Formats: sequence, C-alpha cells, structure tokens
Amino acid sequence: MIRLFTTLILLLTASTAFADELSAGDTTWILVSSALVLLMLPGLALFYGGMVRAKSTLSAFLYSFSALCVVGVTWAVVGFTIAFGASESKFFGSMQYFMLGGDFMDAMSGTIPLSIFAMFQGMFAIITVALISGAIVERMKFSAWLLFMPLWIILVYSPVAYWVWGGGWLGDMGALDFAGGTVVHFSSGMAALAIAIVLGNRKDFMKAKILPHNVTYTVLGAGILWFGWFGFNAGSALAADKIAALAFVNTMIAAAAGGLSWMLIEMKSNKPSALGIASGIVAGLVGITPAAGFVEPWAALVIGAMTGALCFWGITLKFKFKLDDSLDVFGIHGLGGLFGALATGVFATVGAKGLLAGNAKQVWIQLVDALGCGVYSFVVTLIIALAIKHTLGMRITPEEETEGTDVNQHGEKAYNFF
Repeated sequence: MIRLFTTLILLLTASTAFADELSAGDTTWILVSSALVLLMLPGLALFYGGMVRAKSTLSAFLYSFSALCVVGVTWAVVGFTIAFGASESKFFGSMQYFMLGGDFMDAMSGTIPLSIFAMFQGMFAIITVALISGAIVERMKFSAWLLFMPLWIILVYSPVAYWVWGGGWLGDMGALDFAGGTVVHFSSGMAALAIAIVLGNRKDFMKAKILPHNVTYTVLGAGILWFGWFGFNAGSALAADKIAALAFVNTMIAAAAGGLSWMLIEMKSNKPSALGIASGIVAGLVGITPAAGFVEPWAALVIGAMTGALCFWGITLKFKFKLDDSLDVFGIHGLGGLFGALATGVFATVGAKGLLAGNAKQVWIQLVDALGCGVYSFVVTLIIALAIKHTLGMRITPEEETEGTDVNQHGEKAYNFF
C-alpha cells in the first residue's frame, strides 16, 4: 500500500513538473509558425512558377510541392535525428530519434514539445530543398529530382543543421544564425550553383529571350513568402517573447527596405518592374534571416537595403559566367544568405555582440560558418549530381525541352484554353 501511494505521488509530481515546463503560449506560437512556414511552399511555387515559360508551369510547381512529400518523409525517418539527435560528435547527430522513435513524443525542447520543434524544423528542410529547384527548371528529369531530394537532406542539410543548431562544431564556435542564413539560404544557393553546373544550360539560354509567362504569379508568390517569413524568422525564437517580437519587426523592415532598394536602382536606368520589386523583397527577407533576433530595427533597415542592392547586381553574374541559374537562386539566396551572415557579425547587439559592439572576432566566426556550410554544400551536391547524372540520368532531351516539361514529365498542361 505504501509502495502504491509512493508511486502515485511520483507520477503526480512528474506530471506537475511537465506542466510547469510546457508553455501553452510558446507552443501555440510555434504551431502557428510551423503552419506559416508551410505556407511558404505554395508561395515559392507561385514565385518560381510565374517566372518559367507556360509550357513548364506545372513542372515548376511540382518541384516545390514534391518536396513536401519526399522531404517530409525523409525528415521523419532520419533527417531530424541526424540534425538534432543528442551526440558527442561535432558533425552528426545520433540515431536517437530514428523514425521519430525513442522518447520523441514525451520529450521537451525548452518550453515546447519536441514533436512541435521537429515539425517546425522540418518545414525549414522542405523549403530549403524547394529553393534549389529554381536552378534546374525546364530541363531536369522529375525522376532525378525525386532521387536528389532525400540524398541532399541526408548528406547535406541535416549535417549542416547539426553543425550550427544541433550541437555541432559551428555552434560551439559561436556562429550566429537566427533562422537559417547559412543553413538554409547560403547552402541552398551553393547547391543550386553545383547542380546547375552538372545539369548544363537550357538550350536557348543567352540565345533567345526567356521571359516569365505570368509575373502576377510571381508577385503573389512574393507576398505569400513575405507573410510566411514571419513564422520563419519570428518562430525561430522558439518562444512567444520579446525576441520573437524583434524578429517579427526586423523581418517587416528588411523586406520593405530590400524591395525599395531594388526599385530605386531600377528607376535610375529603366522603369521599376514588378518582377524586380518582388525579387528585392525576397532578397531583403533572405538578408535579415540570420540576423533577425540579433540586431536592432535600424540595422535591419540597413541590412535589407544593402542585400537588395547586392542581389540586384548578383543576378547578373549568371550572364557573365554563362551559367544558367535559371531563377537566380545563387544570385538572391546564395549571395543574400552570405551577406546576411556576415552582416550579423557586424551589427549584432541583442543577445550577442558583433563588430559594432566591440567584438570583431564575430565577423571571422561568421565567415567560417558561411564557408563551412557553403563549401560543404557545393562539394557534396556536386558529387550527388554527378552520381545521378551517370546512373539514372538528369537531363531531358532537347526535343522534350522544346515541348515543355509539363507534358513530357507529367502528362498535363497548366493551361487548356484552346
């Protein structure tokens, strides 16, 4: 009887302790933030889908939407545990949460259930892979893309996430990446560069005008991305607190500054374009991502404006190097993510000290962080792409490219008006 009574007391105590740890407000905010990041996928599909030619619209959409399925499963099976499984290694997580097993459903991550944290981080993994697809539209086999995604998550994204956020060597060094400037944007930009090199250019790249078929899609997509990015950045505080509020404010300011910066530069020599303003908004969002919870609003304004200007120049590089990064993944996400990471080392004053706060070393740490993630992503992506090219094959035929990837890869058309 005494033993039974003691057991009940222990169970009640454990239950009370769990309740004290869990914050309903924090949990609710991360649930909402996860849904906001998920909304970025249809936003990205619209953003990319509007920029391709009409004959490849559905294909561009499906590159993004397929990531929801393929990466969603890969993350649950092994990606999350590689990225966040407790480990003594500085490079890879353990198999603690393989197939979301172990104590996954009972464990906590700070004041929120680990299960919610895992899904929030899973949305990051999904959007990161989808970003890469902008470099391969209109010419990559869909079957090759389906194989590329799980390999990239397992071999590139999950290890890099562990290095920075999961207890790895870059996090130990003191790297600051609030919501994924290097983990998400610079790594995807470098991966896009590598896969574009292996895949080769579209047959009419720099030979004929390749015009976006529906800029309204792209503008709408940018708006949805902006909306979802509040969850992306402010949710990365992992709590409903002042840091989340700061990240929310900084996200708004930087995006507006990026769009304005791009607009003004275009107006100096031409007319402000809808495509340009949408691109500038996304550039500003990319630039503030690593700094969102570490800088004051005035710094977010500077970072957003400077990223918009940098990326305006960055998208011209593909013509100088004659490399078909079709939808400017490297020019916006690669360069924007790199600049944002370094700018964090300069402007950080909230919860961390950067160059302006007297800590010049932080800039060096940010550079090591960016180069570590970026070079690793580039090299491993190159290996994955070459392996697929020489086995399954990556590229559709010139005849299929002329026909359009909607019909020959999916047996459908986006538009059946005639």
